Amino acid sequence: MAKIVTLTLNPALDKSTEVDQMIPEQKLRCSPMRLDAGGGGINVSKAIRKLGGETVAVFPCGGHNGNILCDLLHHDGIVVKTVPVDGEVRENVSVRDKSTNAQYRLTMPGLELSENDADQCLAVIGSLKPEYIVASGSLPPGLRDTYFEKVAAFAKSINARFILDTSGKALQAAADEGLYLLKPNLSELSALSGIPNLEMHQVDDAAMEIIRLGKCEIVVVSLGPQGALLVTPQGIEHIPAPTVKKQTTVGAGDSMVAGMVWALSNGKTLREVGRIGVACGSAATMNTGTELFKAADVWRLVEWIETYGERYQIKDFS
Repeated sequence: MAKIVTLTLNPALDKSTEVDQMIPEQKLRCSPMRLDAGGGGINVSKAIRKLGGETVAVFPCGGHNGNILCDLLHHDGIVVKTVPVDGEVRENVSVRDKSTNAQYRLTMPGLELSENDADQCLAVIGSLKPEYIVASGSLPPGLRDTYFEKVAAFAKSINARFILDTSGKALQAAADEGLYLLKPNLSELSALSGIPNLEMHQVDDAAMEIIRLGKCEIVVVSLGPQGALLVTPQGIEHIPAPTVKKQTTVGAGDSMVAGMVWALSNGKTLREVGRIGVACGSAATMNTGTELFKAADVWRLVEWIETYGERYQIKDFS
């Protein structure tokens, strides 16, 4: 039995490098290429491992890139369960311009996946009997926009808590089925609530309405540099993001989700869940490329939030 299982339907081999300056029409000398296993759910597994937790990462896998991806995860001590598929796992490329610190992220089309292949991933998850299923990232070509709705129904059928971090029609369809936790940003919350151009003063009511409609039990609204808003039927709390030197935004959202799921699986209070999530997301922005975060940075930032966060609080939370 696995406590946490991550589902990545659109895995990737992430490649990151740096150049002194991005100049068109010129040959640019790059720093040594860094390879990382990527895709939303896989990033969540990697981040939870950094916190000392354990997961099983489930994903479709094919080709030479797929073999490299699995080797990287095994090296990091992450348990992997794959569904073999035809074709090649995609590559993503991230290039940082050192002169401006600007980052250029090239995301390739995913490996086309049939619904039968995706269903085999669910069968693997069912055999693991998890308490938490975490799906993060986009749907690959070949799957309907409503596929995460099917995952949400499947999670209910095996009594698992489903946590989803995606966007667009895939997010709205899954929310209609009902989830345990949602982590929308402002634009995603606006789409879910049906309120165009949602203003900050409307966020708490919009999130509460989503819970009232049964779309989820907990909403954590990601506010970027402003932190997050933790919303449950019992209350609302603003969790500030510590000010850090930002190197990248790659993996910050997945790191935030990972921190929250790790905290939930360890019996932390919802306040602690939100704070650890924000600390993980902030810590991930401090590193270059696709490294995610360092655990020592997370706990230092959690301490900052616990010490100074109260002055930023919007409403009492119990």
